[in-house]
Amino acid sequence: MRVQIKNGRLIDPRNGIDAVMDVFIAAGKIVATGAVPNGFQTNRVIDAKGLVVCPGLVDLSARLREPGFEYKATLESEMDAAVAGGVTSLACPPDTDPPLDEPGLVEMLKHRARSLNQARVYPIGALTQGLKGERLTEMAELRDAGCVAFGQSDAPLTDTLVMMQAMQYAATFGFGVWLRPQDASLANNGVAHDGEVATRLGLPAIPVCAETIALSNIVLLARETGARIHLCRLSSAEGVAMVRAAKQQGLSITCDVAINHLHLSEMDIGFFDSNCHLVPPLRGLSDRDALRAGLMDGTIDAVCSDHAPVDEDAKLLPFGEAEVGATGLELLLPLTLKWALEMKIPLSVALAKITVESARILGVDAGHLSAGTAADLCIFDPDQYWKVEAAALKSQGKNTPFLGMELQGRVKYTLVDGSIVYEN
Repeated sequence: MRVQIKNGRLIDPRNGIDAVMDVFIAAGKIVATGAVPNGFQTNRVIDAKGLVVCPGLVDLSARLREPGFEYKATLESEMDAAVAGGVTSLACPPDTDPPLDEPGLVEMLKHRARSLNQARVYPIGALTQGLKGERLTEMAELRDAGCVAFGQSDAPLTDTLVMMQAMQYAATFGFGVWLRPQDASLANNGVAHDGEVATRLGLPAIPVCAETIALSNIVLLARETGARIHLCRLSSAEGVAMVRAAKQQGLSITCDVAINHLHLSEMDIGFFDSNCHLVPPLRGLSDRDALRAGLMDGTIDAVCSDHAPVDEDAKLLPFGEAEVGATGLELLLPLTLKWALEMKIPLSVALAKITVESARILGVDAGHLSAGTAADLCIFDPDQYWKVEAAALKSQGKNTPFLGMELQGRVKYTLVDGSIVYEN
């Protein structure tokens, strides 16, 4: 299939392109941008006038719920959601059932994803067996099976010795270690930020120091071992300041923020809105503002959807008992555009946070439109408004704090390997 995308505003942050120009695709690859190549014969023309053409989005945290949690979502439904959101590459955390701690499970997931011919799936392997935090997995075997990094997802790793051994092993082989900083003892059974809203509603709280104490341990061990660390879903102003200091010291540390935390705070819990029961918890307004600023100045490298589809009945329980998580794959693009508009950030800078920067953290060749690379693209209307309604979402999980809100930015086409996998 030979495809020409014409008249679109091409934005490729890695190559510094932001101009109206055509894209030419053949045999699943980008052939050229700009002038038509000699002898190029087109099978399909996409007129992208008034639309933005950019690399396919790269999401650093999308739970696909397979294997083990098919009642929450299926691989088919979540891959549909991914391409509907313009996401062509995504990282899948290891907290499936059973966890991704065996090569066979990883190979099965990769095979199932490939058979759907939609977004590319990059599994994050379990750092410890069963995510129990006791014994290390066979990371080398998991890497050979297709894992791009190793982490615990939201499972606690309370043994500091095990954490250090994991970092030492990972550093020896150049593996990335992905950790969400939270001290399990301090978080205890908390469900909300330790602030005025939790106090008023009588909700068990999670203090900011649960993040910063864990973060301090991770930074110190990273300095000791030389491991390459990625911090998942930072949530506090103090955490941002600590990461900024660690980067200034030259440590090999990257971090991301969940798209929900760029726009919401503890105040959005309102009167026990269980759609706002998230991990990490929504924190204070000053924390939200620090996250937005940290993303803008590069302290925070990338944005993730933190996609976690939840069974509807599990969200109808009281706030403290409701299952954590929210759908996000289809909201990653419009909510990133909303942050950019509010912060007066150039569109190319904002798109870099969900394309080339995310791909760099994953260590995959994606998030750009260089000639000769796979033709994974997202074409969207930056001006179209749409209402977030359950019926409008492809994901099997319909729960999100943004239900009923009008957002700007709608995906029109998604291409993977030059094939149109989504068209609206």
